[in-house]
Amino acid sequence: MFAVPSTVRQFAIAAALSCALVPAAIAQQSLPLDTRLNEQIIMVPAGPALDVKLETTLYKPAGPGPFPLLIINHGKSPGDPKAQSRDRFVYMAAQFVKRGYAVMVPMRTGFAHSTGTYTDYGCNMKANGYQQAGDIADVIAYARSLNWIDGERIVIAGQSYGGLASVALSTQELPGVRGVMNFAGGLKVHGGSCDWQQALVNAFAEYGRKNRIETLWMYGANDSYFGPQLVSRLYEAFNGNGGRVDLVAYGPFKHDAHTMLGSRDGQPIWLPEVERFLQRIGMPTEQVYAVAEPVPQAPTNYAALDDVAAVPFLPERGRQQYRAFLSKQTPRAFAVSSSGAWGWAEEGESVNERALAACQSASRQPCRLYTVDDYVVWSDTPDPGNNSATGRTE
Repeated sequence: MFAVPSTVRQFAIAAALSCALVPAAIAQQSLPLDTRLNEQIIMVPAGPALDVKLETTLYKPAGPGPFPLLIINHGKSPGDPKAQSRDRFVYMAAQFVKRGYAVMVPMRTGFAHSTGTYTDYGCNMKANGYQQAGDIADVIAYARSLNWIDGERIVIAGQSYGGLASVALSTQELPGVRGVMNFAGGLKVHGGSCDWQQALVNAFAEYGRKNRIETLWMYGANDSYFGPQLVSRLYEAFNGNGGRVDLVAYGPFKHDAHTMLGSRDGQPIWLPEVERFLQRIGMPTEQVYAVAEPVPQAPTNYAALDDVAAVPFLPERGRQQYRAFLSKQTPRAFAVSSSGAWGWAEEGESVNERALAACQSASRQPCRLYTVDDYVVWSDTPDPGNNSATGRTE
């Protein structure tokens, strides 16, 4: 079975007498669109007959354009691709919108709410990459037909399986596409007799021979899927066969460098390298639009962060969960309800909203944030406009 995680989404929900994981799609659907980035969801035609519709997140600056374009390509979460939630890549999108870009994040065929059936070719990594690259090429063609897109200034990015697909895409001569960025790209096989690492090396060797577009690769030292030794083999196969590649092998990132691009704290690692790459391929790097930062929750003096007994409403099981939550990575948030429900989220995007949505899915009473990152934000007299049940699912 093939499974490579997409951007990090970890969260939990509990009612007064139980604790259960919430399906990612449920919590994701409840999240509001990001008005700072003019976020929209559109359906993009794809496939040989253009009869497949790809659920695509669109971000764009205000105004008529034409805007240069970034297309970001997602990884594959374990399980049914249809159950995978819509990827957003908000942190990367925000940096590009500031620089005047439109950004598209397409869910490929058979993923999330995209139509069609997901296809893989087992241990044939070359074919897997080419299959996924076909959807990206269709998104490029669609985007170039839009009068508000600058069809001569396009750059492609991909994380995990999306990185493999993007490198496969670099074998094509695509009008307007100036560069491809691969973040922790590849595909891993769990179980079975497939020598998936050698299959990846073989695929990257072919992609190097056929390479037509400059590429930037970024892999971290503690990537749980594609470690430094394998990355060296991939680079040697691609570069040794004539592929144009700039490899940035950075050090460890938190518990797993595979999640770096989807993390708030990954930006200082990838952004300087991306800016250098963009300058080299003639793409804009200057900030020309202002994007407001999310309003932070204000800390209160309600209780110390580690005072488990002070958390209101929770049954003993919830207090155990709060103790465990205190060991989670930032960004993180913990939400509670007067019904005794709770929910938490760590890492990735929109942790406050995800924690609230997780809590709210188990409660008929409004959920409120108790903790954000390393401080308590709870108050007995909440500001209903700033600490209420954002993202509630009722």
